[in-house]
Order: sequence, then C-alpha cells, then structure tokens
Amino acid sequence: MILELTSAERRELRARAHALRPVVSVGDAGLSTAVLNEIHKNLGSHELIKIRVFSGEHALRDQLLREICATLHAAPVQHIGKVLVVYRPLPEDEVKARPARVVPKRKPPRRTKRSLQR
Repeated sequence: MILELTSAERRELRARAHALRPVVSVGDAGLSTAVLNEIHKNLGSHELIKIRVFSGEHALRDQLLREICATLHAAPVQHIGKVLVVYRPLPEDEVKARPARVVPKRKPPRRTKRSLQR
C-alpha cells in the first residue's frame, strides 16, 4: 500500500528535499533485499530521503519508485532524472521521544568603524 500525499504536502516535502543528498544508491543489480533494508533504515531515521538509481531507463526507475513505496509503505514525492525522493512519516511515539533541536546562539554582529564613531 502506497501512502498518499496531497499536492500541498508534496510541494513542502520537495522544498525540504532540495538540500538533501542521496543516501542510498541502487546499482545495476536492481532492488535487492539489502538495498531495501538500507532504505528502510534511512527512512526510519530521516523520514525523507533521496535515492540515486543508476539505470538509464525512465520506465525502470518509475517502477523501482512504485516498488519501494509499496514495499515500505512510503509515499513517492519526486522523480527527477536518476534521483527519487521518498517520504515515510515517523511514528508518533518516536517524534515525541526525540529531543528538541537546539539552535546555537549567534554572535552579535561585528561593529564597524562607522558604528563606533556614533
């Protein structure tokens, strides 16, 4: 079963995925159980990942995306060229258990000569 997303959710996920780098690569051997396990592990820790597929055929890459999403109960977000973006939300108990992200304090802006003259 493939997870369904609205167009607004997909747009927001595409924006979040823009800065990501591919974490899993699918080679000429195709989608093996080891590759599926690696995708499953990365989705469990990141929830949004990029996958690079080294196949030259668009139809094969599209089939791989559908197979990955159906097997791992994930949602296809984007398929551009040889890069696939897949999303699977984290379970609620894991989201609550994660510590809040700590944002480091920024240094105050450096003072210039002109600001010191005033």
